Amino acid sequence: MIAKITSAAVIGLDAQLVYVEVHFSKGKSKFFIVGMPDKACSESKERVSAIIRNLLGRRIPAGTITVNLAPADILKTGPVYDLPISIGILSVLGEIRFDQNKKMFFGELGLDGRTKHADAVLAISDLARRKGVSELYIPESDVSEAGLIPGTEILPVRALSDLVAHLNRTEKIKPFKQVKHTNQSSISEFDQDDIAYIKGQKQAKRAMEIAASGSHNLLMCGSPGSGKTMLAKSLPGILPTLTFEEGLEVTRIYSVAGLLNNNHSLLKYRPFRKPHHTISHIALTGGGSIPRPGEISLSHRGVLFLDEFTEFSSKSIESLRQPLEDGVITISRAKGTLTFPAKFMLIAAMNPCRCGWYGDDSRECSCSPLEITRYNKKISGPILDRIDISLKVQRVEFNELNSNMNTETSSCVQARVQKAKEIQNKRFTNTHITSNSEMSQKDIELNVILDYTSKVILKKAVIKLNMSARSYFRTMKVARTIADLEQSEAVKSSHVAEALSYRIADAT
Repeated sequence: MIAKITSAAVIGLDAQLVYVEVHFSKGKSKFFIVGMPDKACSESKERVSAIIRNLLGRRIPAGTITVNLAPADILKTGPVYDLPISIGILSVLGEIRFDQNKKMFFGELGLDGRTKHADAVLAISDLARRKGVSELYIPESDVSEAGLIPGTEILPVRALSDLVAHLNRTEKIKPFKQVKHTNQSSISEFDQDDIAYIKGQKQAKRAMEIAASGSHNLLMCGSPGSGKTMLAKSLPGILPTLTFEEGLEVTRIYSVAGLLNNNHSLLKYRPFRKPHHTISHIALTGGGSIPRPGEISLSHRGVLFLDEFTEFSSKSIESLRQPLEDGVITISRAKGTLTFPAKFMLIAAMNPCRCGWYGDDSRECSCSPLEITRYNKKISGPILDRIDISLKVQRVEFNELNSNMNTETSSCVQARVQKAKEIQNKRFTNTHITSNSEMSQKDIELNVILDYTSKVILKKAVIKLNMSARSYFRTMKVARTIADLEQSEAVKSSHVAEALSYRIADAT
């Protein structure tokens, strides 16, 4: 007799059907798992044998158990096949009888038969919905995550014994009741500095507001202690809330990466990732023997803050080209390629030179002109071309530091940002675009209509700054966002002029 149990494998961010085929024949006791299992998966035979012996209260009948994980050309990783393998063995032994059609099983078991937390359950649930699975059996701890995807009955499994009783119809597992999720955001999950505590820096704060509103990439250049890092850390407090669809995208990535907090089924805040400049290339971009999302993908729909930008390796900096342009990162492997989403807002901070004091009135720079040139060349033209907003962060004067003047709080700024984002959501309804920074050239032509004065200003800037076509269109995107912040349908010459003021990368 052969049992065929439906399960799944996660490849990248997507899941693929895996059929756990179990055969039992009388004879000498042997246990084989075939179908390209990794070591953790192969060790399932020891775990499952012990679990079933404890469940039955006796030894498994003498014979050969062969488990085939099909298709055999994809790697099966981890202990998540414990549950389907156990069900398959119990089926061929005649301990349980049930209709195996349209039922999917996924999860790890402890030696006591209890289920354990599994990663990537959201991807599994989505696969079950797409394939018409009527019942999905997963660990009890993961049902709230799986329940984010409607259309499939989710049954929480506490232990193998409960599942056996349910399938034999002696007891019943109650299906998980899906709850309706709201779009209300919570930003208390991580450290953030209120923008009101930042003294001075009026232009920088304005640039941060524009960047947050349209998800624009921003580069800050300034001497040590000028406030670049503090400005960046205040950004989470002014970011627009995640929509439900965006929250699902982010949750799926964190689920696959094994970073999802068990207390929160749906991530409701935008990611803010700040890797150290010593990070490895793979940790930044993603990959590994079992490909996992890197910091670039973990920043999807949020912020990737790279402090000391020029201290990152050239390889890491150049790897930003594709995601900044296309919103995805492609990882090439020996057996194919994987593509992870990477629509993030880059916030980069750097010093003007190696010693950090070039252009600062309070301290003399010790770098030679050649050293300054070499230092700034660490950031290539193609990377600078992909920066929407670049500005010099000046040291705050004593009078501003000592001022008791009240400034706007993060909540006030966030309210304006949210209104601008809602305008964009309405503009891009029924499209794949979620913010102004994602507009294509065609979208710009439709949504950024310039008057004669604006065209003249832009033409002069293109000639004077020798702007590339990419810089030209990125300037128009920023102008559109500035207009949205002012709730102006038309993009005016003042909006274009302000957008051009943030192009110091072209002027240097």
